[in-house]
Amino acid sequence: MKSTINETELLHEQFLFSIKKEKKWVRIYQLLIFILFFGSWEFASRERWIDPLIFSSPTKIWHLLLVKISDGSLFNNLYVTVGETVCGFLLGTLLGTILAAVLWWSPFLSKILDPYLVILNAMPKVALGPILIVALGPGLSSIIAMGTIISVIITTIVVYTSFRGVDPNYMKVLQTFEANRWQIFKESILPASFPTIISTLKVNVGLSWVGVIVGEFLVSSRGLGYMIIYGFQVFNFTLVLLSLLLIAVFATIMYQLVELLEKALIKDEQE
Repeated sequence: MKSTINETELLHEQFLFSIKKEKKWVRIYQLLIFILFFGSWEFASRERWIDPLIFSSPTKIWHLLLVKISDGSLFNNLYVTVGETVCGFLLGTLLGTILAAVLWWSPFLSKILDPYLVILNAMPKVALGPILIVALGPGLSSIIAMGTIISVIITTIVVYTSFRGVDPNYMKVLQTFEANRWQIFKESILPASFPTIISTLKVNVGLSWVGVIVGEFLVSSRGLGYMIIYGFQVFNFTLVLLSLLLIAVFATIMYQLVELLEKALIKDEQE
């Protein structure tokens, strides 16, 4: 019996070791791809295999980054864009989830609105930018509205589909205990849909950045979107590429934060 337990522990340790080894190799390969990409970019730019005026180089972008940090302009623009994106992300997710809950609450209303949701989802939301600017004014509110509207419909559709997909047996069990509709939603529908809501958050990270950057293209005088459009106007593509890399970095940070939230929620459910 004791030898069987030791053998099981040994297999478990070997399994954990293999997972750690795999993670280590994944990190190594990710680092190699990173080094290879930026190394090749730098080399190709110096050897003029690519046009250094258009594609710049990592060292030029790094030097520009240091300049922008030293004069403080980077943080001013970064602060504006990250703030707008977080607001658009939270509002889009919250409004989409509330709308999905309303549709689940009223099947009659969901039948009425279903074709309109499909039409709104198919519509390119960025095309609404000029209308939002006229309606809300060329400022912060119209940019946040762009970041919100681009994710709210897809959030509604995905979360509502998840609500409807919850096993009806859960609801039947609660109904046998005379639970009302709110209690069914709180105890069964919403917890069962957490994985889908988290997945929607991950999608909304990218969508919110797209909406905010497009909004800044149109009206803003500050932010990373403004830096991109300004760099294009003065033919400073080092500035454009710096802005794009910053967007990639901060979008990744937001995505990682959502993953941490996912792990925390899954851990709580398992406990």
